[in-house]
Amino acid sequence: MNVLHVVGARPNFMKAAPLLLALDRFSNIQQTLVHTGQHYDRKLSEIFFSELEMPEPDINLEVGSGTHGHQTAQVMTRLEPVVLEKKPGWVIVYGDVNSTLASTLVCSKLQIKLAHVEAGLRSFDRTMPEEINRLVTDQLSDLLFTPSADADENLLREGIPQARIRRVGNIMIDSLIRLLPRTEGVIVDDGFDVSVPFGLVTLHRPANVDAPESLSRILSVLNKLSQRIPLIFPMHPRTQNQIKGLNISLSSQVKILGPVGYIEFLALQRSATFVITDSGGVQEETTYLGVPCLTLRENTERPVTVAQGTNTLIGNDLELLESEVEQILDGKQKKGTVPALWDGRTGDRIASLLSG
Repeated sequence: MNVLHVVGARPNFMKAAPLLLALDRFSNIQQTLVHTGQHYDRKLSEIFFSELEMPEPDINLEVGSGTHGHQTAQVMTRLEPVVLEKKPGWVIVYGDVNSTLASTLVCSKLQIKLAHVEAGLRSFDRTMPEEINRLVTDQLSDLLFTPSADADENLLREGIPQARIRRVGNIMIDSLIRLLPRTEGVIVDDGFDVSVPFGLVTLHRPANVDAPESLSRILSVLNKLSQRIPLIFPMHPRTQNQIKGLNISLSSQVKILGPVGYIEFLALQRSATFVITDSGGVQEETTYLGVPCLTLRENTERPVTVAQGTNTLIGNDLELLESEVEQILDGKQKKGTVPALWDGRTGDRIASLLSG
């Protein structure tokens, strides 16, 4: 049986790597890895594939960036002949990026069996493109691999038959557990000393970094917080360019880094006093690591990180952000627990189900 994996952006890599490794143990399964090139930075892609010990993609569709419609259409156009040629027994898609949606539409029309890893997550906010991608992908997938009980409940409420749902746990945690030992002694860019207390900041959502007024307010608060504790901010070049157009200077206590690899970022997360983010994956990783997470979003598709984990939703209430940081620095941080099945064996569970 040929299993074809489709990845399109860096978060997909962390989800695909454990399943690629797990399926590699089955002699009757041949695997094909397709990289759509939706998000493609040669240097960072090479770093991620190397760190995660993933094989080089068999096929790169080289789609590149563009509007949602253009990008989705390009993936569909370029993936369809690949699927027709390979005739896979299963196509595996991950997460909620445009490549996931495009692959789902292609496979559904060609009657190719499709499995969605990280199914059932919902923010209940349809202004987020990712939410549309999740909804459509889950309706059309033949097997839905969910990370938590709330995801099962979402799918059942939407009319998905129980027979198509398998709760397997959080596959991103597989990568985290496997690579966590390699973060020991990692030297962060510019030799920052991770043994001293610091806060970690990572922001990428347009509502936070593309709107000048919103970004200015956030940077002002970061300057204020950095008077209490140094901050490290790995920043996308696009955000750095946004800042240049604002009438605001960052404190010398806010250390700006370029984009970093997975292991380096994991080293920063595990050592941080707290993390300020708008990333879904970081909410999960900090929950496993037991690091307080302050999320600058009004909602989350990962509510288990709030109900059980270390995550607190801040929305755009920056006074609340300041208050929560003060609480953490005063030793009153939120104590979380690790959700069930976030144990590093999700890839093995999925592989067993697919091979059976």
